[in-house]
Amino acid sequence: MKEKLHNIRLLLLDVDGVLTDGSITYTDAGEQIKSFNSKDGLGLRLLMDSGVSVGIVTGRTSGALLHRCKNLGIDLIFDGIKDKAAAFEDIVRKTGIPGSRIGFVGDDLMDLPAMVRAGISFTVADAPEEVREHADITTDLPGGHGAVRQVCEIILKSCGKWDNIVAGFLS
Repeated sequence: MKEKLHNIRLLLLDVDGVLTDGSITYTDAGEQIKSFNSKDGLGLRLLMDSGVSVGIVTGRTSGALLHRCKNLGIDLIFDGIKDKAAAFEDIVRKTGIPGSRIGFVGDDLMDLPAMVRAGISFTVADAPEEVREHADITTDLPGGHGAVRQVCEIILKSCGKWDNIVAGFLS
C-alpha cells in the first residue's frame, strides 16, 4: 500500500459528498450554494506544493466549485460528467499519467468506475457500504468535514514529506 501511495502523481476528487458534505442548497433565484472545508483546502495546497497534481471529476456543474478550484489553483476540472470511467481514461490520455499513478476519492456508486481504474482509491467514512468495499482506504471523517485533508496527509506521510511540512510551519 505504501508503494501505491508513494507513486501517486495525480489525485482526482469527486465533489458532492467528498469536498462537500453532499448538501446542495439553492437560493430563491436557483443558485447553488456549496460549503467547502478550509482544512481540505490547505491539505490540497500542501499536496500540490509537494508535486502531486489535483483534479476534479464530478457529475454536477457549479459556479461555486469553479470559484473554489480557482482559489486553490486547480485547473484540471471535469464537471457535468456522467461517465466517470470515460473521464478517467480521458484524463490518462491528456495528462500522460498512467492510471496506476492516479488516486481517486469518491463517495457514491457513480464513482466506482473511476475508483476501480485508479492505482489507489479512497472513500469517505459516510460512503455506502458498497463503495467502502471497493476502496483501498476509507477515511475516518465524512465528506466535507476534513476527509480530503486526511487523504492528503496519508499521501504526504507515506512519501516522508509530512514532518518537513509541519516543521516549515514551526520555523
